Amino acid sequence: MRAKGGRPDYGLDAPGVMRRMALAGLLGFGLGVVGRLVTGWWVFDWALWFGASWLLTAAGMVWSSRVGKLRVAGYLLDSLCWTGAERVLDVGCGRGLLLIEAARRLRTGLAVGADIWREGDQAGNRPRATRANAAAAGVADRVCLVTGDARALPFADGSIDIVLSGLTLHNIGRRQERAQALAELVRVLRPGGYLGLFDILRTGEYARVLTDLGLKEVRRSRPYFLFWLPAHIITARKA
Repeated sequence: MRAKGGRPDYGLDAPGVMRRMALAGLLGFGLGVVGRLVTGWWVFDWALWFGASWLLTAAGMVWSSRVGKLRVAGYLLDSLCWTGAERVLDVGCGRGLLLIEAARRLRTGLAVGADIWREGDQAGNRPRATRANAAAAGVADRVCLVTGDARALPFADGSIDIVLSGLTLHNIGRRQERAQALAELVRVLRPGGYLGLFDILRTGEYARVLTDLGLKEVRRSRPYFLFWLPAHIITARKA
């Protein structure tokens, strides 16, 4: 899969959810318009409002995927200190947003992306799409991909300088398994290394778990709104 126009294409998040919202919105709006024109009954105004709200939500999700999450990723990466020689890990890298933007900041370092490549979480979520994006961004020589689950990362203890993750951990349904994933992020991080993530749900929970795991300088940002859900950035340092 090629990146469109020679630029990275980071795809649409939760494409199945987006399609269902758009379909529900079209059906509701269409029913409302037809019902109002044919019968004149005010009750069909509810269908109009229902349809319009779902269409606006679907449009908001498209904006989030194409614009909003790119901005939040930039804020996260800009908040970290870079030498250009880091070994970086992006957990749940998908089509490579954090991975590639981190690689742009490297000179002699390496950005490693790990994912289970599930297309229900992101449209076209496949290694070849991520490689195409890395090539389009001119960082293919500084990017490496592996298949790996956040709950059992295939990396040695303390082997990573900066660990990143974006819009990933909320896809893990059970709280215990989310805590396990956070423990894995901490395990592979070297002493003195930095962790940075952003997500739309449970970020307060993440901050508490990271604090309990012994990380220092755990900070949770103000909300950045991605469609109707706020995203928060969390940064921390391993003692």
